[in-house]
Amino acid sequence: MSEGTVTGATPTSNRVLAGMSAVGLAGVVLTYFVEGPARFWADWLIWFVFLVVVALGALFVVALQHVTGSVWSVPLRRAPERVAALTPWLIPVAAVALFSLPVLFSWAHPGASHVRAIVEKSAWLNYPFFITRLVICLVVWVASYRILVGKSVQQDTSRDPHITVMLRRFSPVFMVLLGLTITSFAFDWVSSLEAVWYSDIFGVYLFAGAALSGLAASTLACIYLMRRDRLTKVTADHLYNLGGLLFGFTVFWGYIAFSQYLLQWYANMPEEVFWYKQRTVGGMLIVFIILGIGHYFVPFLALMTEDAKKKWKRLRWVSVWLLFMQIIDLYWMIFPLLGKNMNLGWPELAFALFFLSGGVLVVKRAMEKGSDVPVGDPFLEAGLEFHL
Repeated sequence: MSEGTVTGATPTSNRVLAGMSAVGLAGVVLTYFVEGPARFWADWLIWFVFLVVVALGALFVVALQHVTGSVWSVPLRRAPERVAALTPWLIPVAAVALFSLPVLFSWAHPGASHVRAIVEKSAWLNYPFFITRLVICLVVWVASYRILVGKSVQQDTSRDPHITVMLRRFSPVFMVLLGLTITSFAFDWVSSLEAVWYSDIFGVYLFAGAALSGLAASTLACIYLMRRDRLTKVTADHLYNLGGLLFGFTVFWGYIAFSQYLLQWYANMPEEVFWYKQRTVGGMLIVFIILGIGHYFVPFLALMTEDAKKKWKRLRWVSVWLLFMQIIDLYWMIFPLLGKNMNLGWPELAFALFFLSGGVLVVKRAMEKGSDVPVGDPFLEAGLEFHL
């Protein structure tokens, strides 16, 4: 099969995914009436943030290629571009998430006006400005997706090399916008759940998770295409560089996660350390230890050797593992709001089934459209001939 050819669509598997998503949706609705609004909105928020980090992480991977001018990644670029197809779907998920504000967010509770630390942040944490920031973030993300991915697909037919130049000029701008918007999003949708808490680098922490999650999802998409003979000229050398990026951003995530904890532990300020105390007692202590080992040491050791980075089976399970750890990380950050004795159960399985099957369906449908490689990119041939 020639490079870039799209195989026949798989309507049966798509129907299965749609059916799984429908079953999950039924469980999601049932959660609200059986377990109550607090648990419902906590689960919804976890998956909203997860979709954000995966979609933006994939866009980051696309822009990173243009910023660095790398050639080896050109044949793989459609993988993150198709994962980024989740970006427009953030709009309806975010619109629903807004209804969680009075239930979960401490600054939106009736008694918040009597808490000095929250009052001092009231110029930032109020409904009009909060919603405005969300709208700005969504506009920036969707517009960037239309440019980075839409123009790339357009180039397949136009074969215009100036599109590559334009994307290389836009990508640094996107990186700046991404840094600003994901920091705002991190402070708004995770940090402000407990508005008296302070963390200056929390935006960097969420970005580290986004970059790693986007890379993991893009790696899975790339391997999916390779295993179906749709990227026949992609070699182990291309995979090695993907594995190197996964390894590098695993170290970056570990550094930021440890730095945030160390700084707050060392300063021992009441408005900071209470957040970690809630998340390092009882069952959350076990989750905290699992995160330290699973989100850092497991992928670090799994990808340490040169050969490991070239094996698609190794990269596949490490990528799945990293995405799973990102979900656990969000659970660890958000679920303590519900109390010390809140454990995972059928509602979490229902939300996972709904969002995962729906998300895979969106990406899979994106993979059934257009070429599997950017055939109009002037650097494609050089990328296909890449060797270490």
